[in-house]
This record gives sequence, structure tokens and C-alpha cells, in this order.
Amino acid sequence: MNTADKVQFIEQDGERRFAVLPIADWELILDRLDELEAVRAFDAGVVGETFPEEVVHRLVAGENPLRVFREYRGLSLRGLAECAGLSAAYLSDIETGKRDGTIETMKKIAAALGLDLDDIV
Repeated sequence: MNTADKVQFIEQDGERRFAVLPIADWELILDRLDELEAVRAFDAGVVGETFPEEVVHRLVAGENPLRVFREYRGLSLRGLAECAGLSAAYLSDIETGKRDGTIETMKKIAAALGLDLDDIV
């Protein structure tokens, strides 16, 4: 059965005003719109930095994003701490999960790594 055959139209004043369709078709439309938006963003150069497969695998495996990105950028703990204006001990505590960084702290770290805050939290 054709998708158009599954759609019901509601008319008002002799004109089609609304379309009712199965939820599966609606969800498919939403998925396709998301894909189109991603393609347009890519074509417009809006897509941010991409990372090597190794970095992605480490993040997916649950490694601490701060450590993964710090090492990817080739920074020591002290080097990143200095760039972010933090103590190395405090940064180490955040990396090991002993402490949570404040939003302001995480913003400083993200900026020092050249990343968006969303990349590390």
C-alpha cells in the first residue's frame, strides 16, 4: 500500500487543511528531516571538529572525556591546568571523578582544549 493511501485528509471550507497519517510514517518523516538538517549543516560547514576513531572508541567505552581530549591534544595534566588557570591537583580530581567541576571550571577546561562544553560534560 502506498503511503498516500494511508493518509486521511480533513477538509475545511472545501479545501484540504489537515493530514492524518500513521505514527510510523510521521516518525519516518521526522527522521528524514533530521538527516536533511545534518546534511545541510555539513554542506554549510557548520559541523564542528571531527575526531579520530580511537578518540571516539575511548569516549564510547566510557573513558573520562577530559583525559581523552587532553591526551588527544597532547597536553600533560599540568599543561592543561595551566592553560585553564586551574591547579593540576584540582584537574586531576575532576579527571578521576573524585570531584565535579563547576560549570565555570568546565567552561575554562573546554576553552583550553578548544572544545565546546558539550564535548566534555
